[in-house]
Amino acid sequence: MGMRRHSKHTNDPFFASHHRTRQHQCKQPNNHVATCAQQNHSPKLASFTSQNAPPVLLLPAFVALLLLLSSITPAALCHTLQGNNTFRPVHELLKLKRVRAHLKKINKPAVKTIQAPDGDLIDCVLSHQQPAFDHPDLRGQKPLDPPERPKGNHTIGETKRVSESFQLWSDSGEECPEGTVPIRRTTEEDILRASSIRRFGRKPRHVRRDSSGSGHEHAVVFVNGDQYYGAKAGINVWAPSVTDEFEFSLSQIWVIAGSFGKDLNTIEAGTDAYQTTGCYNLLCSGFIQTNNRIAIGAAISPRSTYNRRQFDIGLMVWKDPKHGHWWLEFGSGLLVGYWPANMFSHLRSHASMVQFGGEIVNSRSRGYHTGTQMGSGHFAEEGFRKAAYFRNLQVVDWDNNLIPLRNIHHLADHSNCYNIRQGTNTVWGTYFYYGGPGRNVKCP
Repeated sequence: MGMRRHSKHTNDPFFASHHRTRQHQCKQPNNHVATCAQQNHSPKLASFTSQNAPPVLLLPAFVALLLLLSSITPAALCHTLQGNNTFRPVHELLKLKRVRAHLKKINKPAVKTIQAPDGDLIDCVLSHQQPAFDHPDLRGQKPLDPPERPKGNHTIGETKRVSESFQLWSDSGEECPEGTVPIRRTTEEDILRASSIRRFGRKPRHVRRDSSGSGHEHAVVFVNGDQYYGAKAGINVWAPSVTDEFEFSLSQIWVIAGSFGKDLNTIEAGTDAYQTTGCYNLLCSGFIQTNNRIAIGAAISPRSTYNRRQFDIGLMVWKDPKHGHWWLEFGSGLLVGYWPANMFSHLRSHASMVQFGGEIVNSRSRGYHTGTQMGSGHFAEEGFRKAAYFRNLQVVDWDNNLIPLRNIHHLADHSNCYNIRQGTNTVWGTYFYYGGPGRNVKCP
Protein backbone atom coordinates (compact mmCIF):
# COMPACT_ATOMS: atom_id res chain seq x y z
CA MET A 1 0.00 0.00 0.00
CA GLY A 2 2.10 2.76 -1.82
CA MET A 3 1.53 5.81 2.29
CA ARG A 4 1.40 10.42 3.42
CA ARG A 5 1.48 11.65 7.06
CA HIS A 6 0.77 10.16 10.46
CA SER A 7 0.83 10.12 14.33
CA LYS A 8 0.61 7.54 17.08
CA HIS A 9 1.64 6.31 20.52
CA THR A 10 4.16 3.54 20.60
CA ASN A 11 5.14 1.06 23.21
CA ASP A 12 8.50 0.16 21.72
CA PRO A 13 11.41 -0.11 24.17
CA PHE A 14 12.77 3.04 22.63
CA PHE A 15 9.88 5.08 23.93
CA ALA A 16 8.70 5.97 27.43
CA SER A 17 5.19 7.31 27.96
CA HIS A 18 5.11 10.94 29.04
CA HIS A 19 1.74 11.65 30.70
CA ARG A 20 -0.92 11.06 28.03
CA THR A 21 0.25 13.34 25.30
CA ARG A 22 1.14 12.25 21.79
CA GLN A 23 4.81 12.88 22.47
CA HIS A 24 7.27 10.53 24.08
CA GLN A 25 10.81 10.72 25.39
CA CYS A 26 13.00 8.68 23.13
CA LYS A 27 16.29 7.19 24.29
CA GLN A 28 18.64 6.50 21.42
CA PRO A 29 21.03 3.52 21.47
CA ASN A 30 23.89 5.52 23.02
CA ASN A 31 21.52 6.50 25.87
CA HIS A 32 21.17 10.17 24.91
CA VAL A 33 17.62 11.35 25.56
CA ALA A 34 15.62 13.02 22.81
CA THR A 35 11.96 13.68 22.17
CA CYS A 36 10.45 10.91 20.10
CA ALA A 37 6.92 10.27 18.85
CA GLN A 38 5.56 8.97 15.56
CA GLN A 39 4.92 10.36 12.11
CA ASN A 40 5.07 13.28 9.65
CA HIS A 41 3.99 16.81 8.66
CA SER A 42 4.46 19.75 6.29
CA PRO A 43 6.21 19.52 2.89
CA LYS A 44 9.33 21.61 2.34
CA LEU A 45 11.02 23.04 -0.75
CA ALA A 46 14.76 22.44 -0.88
CA SER A 47 17.55 22.90 -3.36
CA PHE A 48 20.56 20.69 -4.06
CA THR A 49 23.88 22.00 -5.31
CA SER A 50 27.04 20.14 -6.20
CA GLN A 51 30.36 21.21 -7.66
CA ASN A 52 30.21 22.43 -11.26
CA ALA A 53 26.50 21.71 -11.51
CA PRO A 54 23.46 24.01 -11.62
CA PRO A 55 21.06 23.94 -8.66
CA VAL A 56 18.45 21.19 -8.79
CA LEU A 57 14.98 22.12 -7.58
CA LEU A 58 13.54 19.42 -5.39
CA LEU A 59 9.82 18.84 -5.22
CA PRO A 60 8.14 18.81 -1.81
CA ALA A 61 7.07 15.28 -0.99
CA PHE A 62 3.91 14.21 0.77
CA VAL A 63 4.55 11.28 3.05
CA ALA A 64 1.75 8.77 2.97
CA LEU A 65 0.87 5.28 4.16
CA LEU A 66 1.76 2.88 1.38
CA LEU A 67 0.44 -0.60 0.70
CA LEU A 68 1.03 -2.86 -2.27
CA LEU A 69 0.03 -6.32 -3.35
CA SER A 70 2.03 -7.61 -6.28
CA SER A 71 1.52 -10.93 -8.02
CA ILE A 72 3.79 -10.78 -11.03
CA THR A 73 3.95 -13.33 -13.81
CA PRO A 74 5.25 -12.76 -17.37
CA ALA A 75 1.69 -12.85 -18.70
CA ALA A 76 0.55 -10.27 -16.17
CA LEU A 77 2.99 -7.56 -17.22
CA CYS A 78 1.24 -4.46 -18.53
CA HIS A 79 2.22 -2.74 -21.78
CA THR A 80 2.37 1.04 -21.46
CA LEU A 81 1.32 3.07 -24.47
CA GLN A 82 4.13 5.32 -25.64
CA GLY A 83 3.33 8.82 -26.89
CA ASN A 84 5.15 12.01 -27.78
CA ASN A 85 5.01 15.52 -26.39
CA THR A 86 2.98 16.99 -29.26
CA PHE A 87 -0.23 18.67 -28.14
CA ARG A 88 -3.20 17.20 -30.03
CA PRO A 89 -6.56 18.70 -28.96
CA VAL A 90 -8.72 15.75 -30.05
CA HIS A 91 -6.34 13.29 -28.42
CA GLU A 92 -6.23 15.33 -25.19
CA LEU A 93 -10.02 15.58 -25.01
CA LEU A 94 -10.33 11.83 -25.50
CA LYS A 95 -7.73 11.23 -22.81
CA LEU A 96 -9.58 13.53 -20.39
CA LYS A 97 -12.82 11.69 -21.10
CA ARG A 98 -11.13 8.37 -20.31
CA VAL A 99 -9.59 9.81 -17.13
CA ARG A 100 -12.99 10.97 -15.89
CA ALA A 101 -14.57 7.61 -16.70
CA HIS A 102 -11.79 5.90 -14.73
CA LEU A 103 -12.31 8.28 -11.79
CA LYS A 104 -16.01 7.45 -11.77
CA LYS A 105 -15.09 3.77 -11.52
CA ILE A 106 -12.52 4.00 -8.72
CA ASN A 107 -14.05 6.81 -6.60
CA LYS A 108 -16.88 5.02 -4.87
CA PRO A 109 -20.05 6.75 -3.56
CA ALA A 110 -19.41 8.31 -0.17
CA VAL A 111 -21.62 8.26 2.92
CA LYS A 112 -19.60 11.23 4.17
CA THR A 113 -16.69 13.31 2.83
CA ILE A 114 -14.01 14.93 5.01
CA GLN A 115 -11.63 17.64 3.74
CA ALA A 116 -8.10 17.35 5.12
CA PRO A 117 -5.95 20.41 5.95
CA ASP A 118 -3.67 19.54 3.03
CA GLY A 119 -6.58 19.62 0.56
CA ASP A 120 -7.18 15.87 0.32
CA LEU A 121 -10.78 14.69 0.24
CA ILE A 122 -11.40 11.57 2.34
CA ASP A 123 -14.52 9.65 1.29
CA CYS A 124 -16.20 7.40 3.86
CA VAL A 125 -17.26 4.46 1.68
CA LEU A 126 -19.44 1.56 2.80
CA SER A 127 -17.08 -1.28 3.61
CA HIS A 128 -18.64 -3.75 1.17
CA GLN A 129 -18.38 -1.17 -1.66
CA GLN A 130 -14.61 -0.58 -1.38
CA PRO A 131 -12.59 -1.15 -4.62
CA ALA A 132 -11.19 -4.51 -3.49
CA PHE A 133 -14.58 -6.10 -4.02
CA ASP A 134 -14.57 -5.12 -7.70
CA HIS A 135 -12.25 -8.09 -8.24
CA PRO A 136 -14.21 -11.08 -9.56
CA ASP A 137 -12.59 -13.45 -7.04
CA LEU A 138 -13.64 -11.19 -4.15
CA ARG A 139 -17.02 -9.97 -5.33
CA GLY A 140 -19.78 -10.57 -2.80
CA GLN A 141 -17.40 -11.28 0.09
CA LYS A 142 -17.48 -9.44 3.40
CA PRO A 143 -14.50 -8.31 5.51
CA LEU A 144 -13.31 -10.94 7.96
CA ASP A 145 -13.17 -10.84 11.73
CA PRO A 146 -9.81 -10.02 13.39
CA PRO A 147 -7.15 -12.76 13.23
CA GLU A 148 -4.93 -14.19 15.96
CA ARG A 149 -2.07 -11.76 16.59
CA PRO A 150 1.51 -13.12 16.68
CA LYS A 151 2.78 -14.06 20.13
CA GLY A 152 5.83 -13.06 22.14
CA ASN A 153 8.77 -10.73 21.75
CA HIS A 154 6.68 -7.59 21.52
CA THR A 155 8.50 -4.35 22.02
CA ILE A 156 9.20 -3.51 25.67
CA GLY A 157 6.59 -1.19 27.14
CA GLU A 158 4.13 -1.79 24.33
CA THR A 159 0.52 -1.15 25.32
CA LYS A 160 -2.80 -1.61 23.62
CA ARG A 161 -3.55 2.11 23.76
CA VAL A 162 -3.48 3.79 20.35
CA SER A 163 -3.18 7.51 19.73
CA GLU A 164 -6.38 9.37 18.96
CA SER A 165 -4.82 10.92 15.85
CA PHE A 166 -3.26 8.85 13.08
CA GLN A 167 -3.14 11.12 10.07
CA LEU A 168 -3.50 14.75 9.10
CA TRP A 169 -7.11 14.38 7.94
CA SER A 170 -8.20 13.03 11.32
CA ASP A 171 -6.68 15.97 13.23
CA SER A 172 -9.84 17.92 12.35
CA GLY A 173 -11.81 15.73 14.76
CA GLU A 174 -13.92 14.32 11.91
CA GLU A 175 -14.19 10.55 11.55
CA CYS A 176 -15.81 8.01 9.28
CA PRO A 177 -18.90 6.22 10.62
CA GLU A 178 -18.79 2.57 11.67
CA GLY A 179 -19.36 0.28 8.69
CA THR A 180 -17.38 2.54 6.34
CA VAL A 181 -13.71 2.82 5.38
CA PRO A 182 -11.88 6.11 4.68
CA ILE A 183 -10.51 6.36 1.13
CA ARG A 184 -8.50 9.26 -0.23
CA ARG A 185 -10.34 10.53 -3.32
CA THR A 186 -8.32 10.18 -6.52
CA THR A 187 -8.17 13.33 -8.68
CA GLU A 188 -7.63 14.05 -12.38
CA GLU A 189 -4.17 15.39 -11.50
CA ASP A 190 -3.24 12.10 -9.81
CA ILE A 191 -3.99 10.12 -12.96
CA LEU A 192 -2.50 12.65 -15.41
CA ARG A 193 0.86 12.39 -13.61
CA ALA A 194 1.03 8.71 -14.55
CA SER A 195 2.44 7.61 -17.91
CA SER A 196 -0.94 6.14 -18.85
CA ILE A 197 -4.32 5.36 -17.30
CA ARG A 198 -3.39 1.68 -17.37
CA ARG A 199 -0.19 2.33 -15.44
CA PHE A 200 -1.87 4.59 -12.85
CA GLY A 201 -1.80 2.98 -9.43
CA ARG A 202 0.77 0.39 -10.43
CA LYS A 203 4.38 0.15 -9.38
CA PRO A 204 7.12 -0.20 -12.04
CA ARG A 205 7.98 -3.87 -12.39
CA HIS A 206 11.59 -3.73 -11.24
CA VAL A 207 11.20 -5.46 -7.86
CA ARG A 208 14.53 -7.00 -6.95
CA ARG A 209 17.37 -6.79 -4.45
CA ASP A 210 20.04 -5.93 -7.00
CA SER A 211 18.49 -3.14 -9.02
CA SER A 212 21.55 -2.22 -11.09
CA GLY A 213 20.48 -0.79 -14.40
CA SER A 214 16.77 -0.68 -13.57
CA GLY A 215 16.73 2.88 -12.25
CA HIS A 216 15.64 1.56 -8.84
CA GLU A 217 18.17 1.88 -6.02
CA HIS A 218 17.89 0.31 -2.57
CA ALA A 219 19.49 0.47 0.86
CA VAL A 220 18.07 -2.55 2.67
CA VAL A 221 18.51 -5.22 5.32
CA PHE A 222 17.11 -8.65 4.41
CA VAL A 223 16.84 -12.24 5.59
CA ASN A 224 16.26 -15.34 3.47
CA GLY A 225 16.83 -19.06 3.55
CA ASP A 226 13.90 -19.83 5.86
CA GLN A 227 10.10 -19.80 5.89
CA TYR A 228 8.64 -16.48 7.03
CA TYR A 229 5.06 -15.78 8.03
CA GLY A 230 5.33 -12.06 8.67
CA ALA A 231 7.49 -9.12 9.70
CA LYS A 232 7.40 -6.16 12.07
CA ALA A 233 9.39 -2.92 12.47
CA GLY A 234 9.26 0.68 13.64
CA ILE A 235 9.87 3.04 10.70
CA ASN A 236 11.24 6.55 11.23
CA VAL A 237 9.05 8.99 9.26
CA TRP A 238 10.61 11.71 7.09
CA ALA A 239 9.54 13.72 4.04
CA PRO A 240 12.36 13.18 1.53
CA SER A 241 12.50 15.60 -1.38
CA VAL A 242 11.96 14.20 -4.87
CA THR A 243 13.71 15.69 -7.91
CA ASP A 244 11.41 14.49 -10.67
CA GLU A 245 7.63 14.00 -10.74
CA PHE A 246 8.12 10.46 -12.07
CA GLU A 247 10.45 9.47 -9.24
CA PHE A 248 9.65 8.36 -5.70
CA SER A 249 11.30 7.69 -2.37
CA LEU A 250 9.86 5.05 -0.05
CA SER A 251 10.65 3.28 3.20
CA GLN A 252 8.93 -0.04 3.72
CA ILE A 253 8.81 -3.72 4.61
CA TRP A 254 8.80 -6.25 1.76
CA VAL A 255 7.40 -9.77 2.26
CA ILE A 256 8.56 -11.79 -0.75
CA ALA A 257 8.07 -15.22 -2.32
CA GLY A 258 8.76 -16.64 -5.76
CA SER A 259 11.40 -15.96 -8.41
CA PHE A 260 12.70 -12.48 -9.17
CA GLY A 261 11.73 -11.46 -12.67
CA LYS A 262 9.66 -14.61 -13.34
CA ASP A 263 6.91 -15.43 -10.86
CA LEU A 264 7.19 -13.06 -7.93
CA ASN A 265 4.71 -12.29 -5.13
CA THR A 266 5.33 -9.34 -2.82
CA ILE A 267 3.44 -7.55 -0.06
CA GLU A 268 4.82 -4.10 0.70
CA ALA A 269 3.84 -1.73 3.50
CA GLY A 270 5.48 1.47 4.66
CA THR A 271 5.71 5.18 3.86
CA ASP A 272 6.22 6.82 0.51
CA ALA A 273 6.97 10.17 -1.03
CA TYR A 274 5.48 9.42 -4.43
CA GLN A 275 4.69 12.22 -6.82
CA THR A 276 2.70 9.59 -8.69
CA THR A 277 0.78 6.97 -6.79
CA GLY A 278 1.48 3.57 -7.33
CA CYS A 279 -1.49 -1.27 -7.74
CA TYR A 280 -1.03 0.73 -4.52
CA ASN A 281 -3.40 1.50 -1.69
CA LEU A 282 -7.04 0.86 -2.54
CA LEU A 283 -6.72 1.93 -6.18
CA CYS A 284 -6.97 -1.61 -7.42
CA SER A 285 -8.26 -4.86 -6.03
CA GLY A 286 -6.02 -6.63 -3.56
CA PHE A 287 -6.17 -5.11 -0.10
CA ILE A 288 -9.40 -5.30 1.91
CA GLN A 289 -9.63 -2.57 4.53
CA THR A 290 -11.45 -3.26 7.80
CA ASN A 291 -10.60 -0.07 9.70
CA ASN A 292 -12.54 3.21 9.66
CA ARG A 293 -9.78 5.36 11.19
CA ILE A 294 -6.88 5.15 8.73
CA ALA A 295 -6.94 6.27 5.09
CA ILE A 296 -4.38 4.43 3.01
CA GLY A 297 -2.48 6.91 0.85
CA ALA A 298 -3.39 9.88 3.06
CA ALA A 299 -0.85 12.12 4.72
CA ILE A 300 1.02 10.93 7.81
CA SER A 301 1.54 13.51 10.54
CA PRO A 302 3.77 14.55 12.23
CA ARG A 303 7.15 13.97 10.55
CA SER A 304 10.69 13.99 11.82
CA THR A 305 12.90 17.09 11.64
CA TYR A 306 16.68 17.08 11.19
CA ASN A 307 18.48 17.22 14.55
CA ARG A 308 15.17 17.73 16.37
CA ARG A 309 12.16 15.59 17.34
CA GLN A 310 11.87 12.16 15.76
CA PHE A 311 8.68 10.27 14.92
CA ASP A 312 8.10 6.73 13.77
CA ILE A 313 5.28 4.35 12.97
CA GLY A 314 5.01 0.67 13.84
CA LEU A 315 3.95 -1.72 11.09
CA MET A 316 3.41 -5.47 11.19
CA VAL A 317 2.39 -7.80 8.34
CA TRP A 318 1.60 -11.43 9.15
CA LYS A 319 -0.21 -14.48 7.87
CA ASP A 320 -3.35 -15.48 9.78
CA PRO A 321 -2.81 -19.14 10.81
CA LYS A 322 -6.53 -19.91 10.54
CA HIS A 323 -7.58 -18.43 7.17
CA GLY A 324 -4.19 -17.84 5.53
CA HIS A 325 -4.76 -14.15 4.71
CA TRP A 326 -1.99 -11.60 5.22
CA TRP A 327 -2.96 -8.88 7.72
CA LEU A 328 -1.60 -5.39 8.34
CA GLU A 329 -1.36 -3.88 11.82
CA PHE A 330 -0.59 -0.23 12.38
CA GLY A 331 0.85 1.01 15.67
CA SER A 332 0.24 -1.07 18.76
CA GLY A 333 -2.76 -3.17 17.88
CA LEU A 334 -4.73 -1.27 15.23
CA LEU A 335 -5.78 -3.65 12.45
CA VAL A 336 -5.97 -1.92 9.06
CA GLY A 337 -7.05 -4.83 6.84
CA TYR A 338 -5.73 -7.80 4.87
CA TRP A 339 -4.54 -9.18 1.55
CA PRO A 340 -6.62 -12.30 0.68
CA ALA A 341 -4.60 -15.50 0.31
CA ASN A 342 -6.23 -16.40 -3.01
CA MET A 343 -4.68 -13.30 -4.63
CA PHE A 344 -1.28 -15.01 -4.52
CA SER A 345 0.51 -18.07 -5.83
CA HIS A 346 3.69 -18.41 -3.72
CA LEU A 347 2.58 -16.25 -0.78
CA ARG A 348 -0.43 -18.48 -0.36
CA SER A 349 1.97 -20.63 1.67
CA HIS A 350 4.74 -18.46 3.17
CA ALA A 351 7.44 -15.94 2.31
CA SER A 352 11.00 -16.93 1.45
CA MET A 353 12.50 -13.47 2.05
CA VAL A 354 11.77 -10.41 4.19
CA GLN A 355 13.34 -7.07 3.39
CA PHE A 356 13.39 -3.74 5.28
CA GLY A 357 14.66 -0.38 4.05
CA GLY A 358 14.50 2.32 1.42
CA GLU A 359 14.02 2.48 -2.33
CA ILE A 360 14.19 5.37 -4.82
CA VAL A 361 13.87 5.72 -8.57
CA ASN A 362 16.77 7.38 -10.39
CA SER A 363 15.41 8.48 -13.77
CA ARG A 364 18.56 10.45 -14.71
CA SER A 365 16.20 12.91 -16.42
CA ARG A 366 18.93 15.58 -16.39
CA GLY A 367 21.65 13.23 -17.62
CA TYR A 368 23.16 12.59 -14.20
CA HIS A 369 22.20 10.88 -10.93
CA THR A 370 19.02 12.16 -9.31
CA GLY A 371 19.04 14.37 -6.23
CA THR A 372 16.00 12.51 -4.88
CA GLN A 373 16.60 11.85 -1.20
CA MET A 374 16.22 8.55 0.63
CA GLY A 375 15.14 8.65 4.27
CA SER A 376 16.17 11.99 5.77
CA GLY A 377 18.49 12.78 2.86
CA HIS A 378 21.50 12.14 5.11
CA PHE A 379 23.91 9.20 5.22
CA ALA A 380 23.61 6.43 7.81
CA GLU A 381 26.79 7.34 9.71
CA GLU A 382 25.21 10.62 10.91
CA GLY A 383 23.08 8.57 13.30
CA PHE A 384 20.10 9.45 15.46
CA ARG A 385 18.03 12.59 14.68
CA LYS A 386 19.95 13.05 11.43
CA ALA A 387 19.77 9.78 9.50
CA ALA A 388 16.55 7.79 9.08
CA TYR A 389 16.20 4.46 10.91
CA PHE A 390 14.26 1.21 11.25
CA ARG A 391 14.18 -0.34 14.72
CA ASN A 392 12.96 -3.50 16.46
CA LEU A 393 13.09 -5.64 13.34
CA GLN A 394 11.36 -9.01 13.80
CA VAL A 395 9.88 -11.81 11.70
CA VAL A 396 7.01 -14.21 12.35
CA ASP A 397 7.77 -17.95 12.43
CA TRP A 398 5.66 -20.99 11.49
CA ASP A 399 4.00 -21.05 14.92
CA ASN A 400 2.86 -17.40 14.80
CA ASN A 401 5.66 -16.17 17.09
CA LEU A 402 7.56 -12.90 16.66
CA ILE A 403 11.28 -13.70 16.76
CA PRO A 404 14.54 -11.77 16.18
CA LEU A 405 16.21 -11.79 12.76
CA ARG A 406 18.91 -14.38 12.09
CA ASN A 407 21.62 -14.42 9.38
CA ILE A 408 21.08 -10.77 8.47
CA HIS A 409 22.33 -9.38 5.17
CA HIS A 410 22.48 -5.76 4.09
CA LEU A 411 22.78 -4.19 0.66
CA ALA A 412 23.24 -0.69 -0.76
CA ASP A 413 23.12 -0.64 -4.57
CA HIS A 414 25.12 2.59 -4.75
CA SER A 415 26.65 3.34 -1.36
CA ASN A 416 28.08 6.69 -2.47
CA CYS A 417 24.51 7.85 -3.08
CA TYR A 418 22.60 5.99 -0.33
CA ASN A 419 24.07 3.73 2.35
CA ILE A 420 23.12 1.61 5.37
CA ARG A 421 24.58 0.73 8.81
CA GLN A 422 23.05 -2.07 10.89
CA GLY A 423 23.37 -2.83 14.61
CA THR A 424 21.77 -4.54 17.62
CA ASN A 425 21.23 -3.48 21.22
CA THR A 426 18.86 -4.08 24.14
CA VAL A 427 16.84 -0.91 23.50
CA TRP A 428 16.18 -1.03 19.76
CA GLY A 429 16.77 -4.75 19.16
CA THR A 430 17.94 -5.15 15.57
CA TYR A 431 18.02 -1.71 13.92
CA PHE A 432 19.70 0.18 11.12
CA TYR A 433 20.28 3.69 9.85
CA TYR A 434 20.04 4.26 6.11
CA GLY A 435 19.60 6.83 3.33
CA GLY A 436 21.42 9.65 1.63
CA PRO A 437 21.14 12.73 -0.58
CA GLY A 438 21.51 11.08 -3.97
CA ARG A 439 23.65 13.22 -6.27
CA ASN A 440 26.82 14.55 -4.61
CA VAL A 441 30.52 14.82 -5.48
CA LYS A 442 30.93 11.04 -5.01
CA CYS A 443 27.61 10.18 -6.70
CA PRO A 444 27.79 11.84 -10.15
